[in-house]
Amino acid sequence: MSEEKSLNFIEEIIEKDLAEGKHASIITRFPPEPNGYLHIGHAKSICLNFGLANKYGGKTNLRFDDTNPVTEETEYVESIKADIQWLGFSWANEFYASDYFEKLYEFATTLIKKGLAYVDDSNSDDIAKQKGSPTVPGVRNKYADRTVEENLELFTAMRNGKYADSEKVLRAKADMSSPNMHMRDPIIYRIKHAHHHRTGNKWCIYPMYDFAHGQSDSIENITHSICTLEFIPHRELYNWFIDKLAIFPSHQYEFARLNMTYTVMSKRKLLQLVNEKHVTSWDDPRMPTISGMRRRGYGAAALRDFCDKIGIAKRENLIDLGLLEFCVREELNKTALRRMVVFHPLKITITNFDKEVEWVNLEDNPEDPNTTYRQVPFSKEIYIEQDDFMEQPPKKYFRLFPGGKVRLKGAYIIQCDEVVKDNENNIVELKCTYIPESKSGNDTSGIHVKGTLHWVSIAHAINAEVKLYDRLFKVENVAEAEGDFKEYINPDSLQILDKVYAEPALANVNFDDRFQFLRKGYFCIDKDSTANQIIFNRTVTLKDGWAKEVKKQS
Repeated sequence: MSEEKSLNFIEEIIEKDLAEGKHASIITRFPPEPNGYLHIGHAKSICLNFGLANKYGGKTNLRFDDTNPVTEETEYVESIKADIQWLGFSWANEFYASDYFEKLYEFATTLIKKGLAYVDDSNSDDIAKQKGSPTVPGVRNKYADRTVEENLELFTAMRNGKYADSEKVLRAKADMSSPNMHMRDPIIYRIKHAHHHRTGNKWCIYPMYDFAHGQSDSIENITHSICTLEFIPHRELYNWFIDKLAIFPSHQYEFARLNMTYTVMSKRKLLQLVNEKHVTSWDDPRMPTISGMRRRGYGAAALRDFCDKIGIAKRENLIDLGLLEFCVREELNKTALRRMVVFHPLKITITNFDKEVEWVNLEDNPEDPNTTYRQVPFSKEIYIEQDDFMEQPPKKYFRLFPGGKVRLKGAYIIQCDEVVKDNENNIVELKCTYIPESKSGNDTSGIHVKGTLHWVSIAHAINAEVKLYDRLFKVENVAEAEGDFKEYINPDSLQILDKVYAEPALANVNFDDRFQFLRKGYFCIDKDSTANQIIFNRTVTLKDGWAKEVKKQS
């Protein structure tokens, strides 16, 4: 009997709230800003918010925090929705902070009327100086003494476009001596004459995150507003606005964000990688974006499993990328179709094989109890991998060598009789004989060999391109590395093999298909494939070779 999984601290809070009748049901929200593509860190938040609602019979709203028109685009909105749906979740309502602009404006007006907000003409440098430091209290300037009537008039004029960007701001009149710097009369509205992706040019003033977020939660009756740890200092202000406005008391809870080895999670840094062409796009398979991982062939179930395994904690930690790759391998091992592909071909001529073609039967996935089978053509001329042959092998070398025998996967045992070289002494062909009685599944030869090689029939092979992806950065903890993070980009993160040879079953593939190329790794078809050129992306290797490589270099 499996042991029941213990509750995380947020689940404990929810169960206590429900038991005490604090909420009849729970409502969570996922509130991304549409200024970039979602990454694996967002996947953790998505799985948490939607997972909690699913577990406790509640619902989750998708709310776009679109309060900064300069950086936000509809493209990002659509990509975010696609990522959430791909992960397997559905939202109860689709909202936008911009839906609430009029209501938020009313909230700001209410604060002004209560003497809790004022229009400030100071520039950003002066405001920063007047706020003091964590050990020195801040000092209010003369603008804090404006009357309610004057502030209402100025705020209306701000809305009506009378002033230029940054000419004035609206600040909350909170506590300039608070040890929490966020409480020192924070800016709640700024002027931005910029086109908004939804409201167009209707507004030229926009609420700051700290003002819009809590009030949007309250408008939607969000019971558990779940944020990452960097928002702990913001919680006091979150509660202050709700208290002063006397609105629904949403409550904020914080958990540790996802930090992962060999990558970066900052949207700003990811945007740099895209804009400076260090990667091809937001969905480059080396990126930690959900769309990049999807393009690389990661499965939604594997990402959900990964998020479940790392759990929810109150302290920051660095998660090994190897754990994510483990989850991906676990899923693909059960679902991927096995295929044979030769990356670096070496020709073999089987001198005593006199048939034009013979079809061998190979199973699609030995891990699947209901596996299907396919017919693979075997002929006189085949390719094997160059590194599956050595002219002068060491002891315990179980692949092919002069006079040696190996089994060809699903077919026959062959023996190497002759090595053919060109004028520069390069090996260009092996002449072999096969043992007719040694066919797989019906072997009566009595010959036992330890090596089994994958292969493709030359006459039937299809040409394809393969992209071998590896870690984007060379160092484990990029965030703590000195200097410019881009200095640590792994120059070998992408290797392109523009002419590999694949068995003919790979001529007709779907974008949702996943493959294990025997002895090579797991692969999927890339979206840039055409009818004339199939491109395969390596999703993950069969085993974790990176740790071994790092150890070898140290």
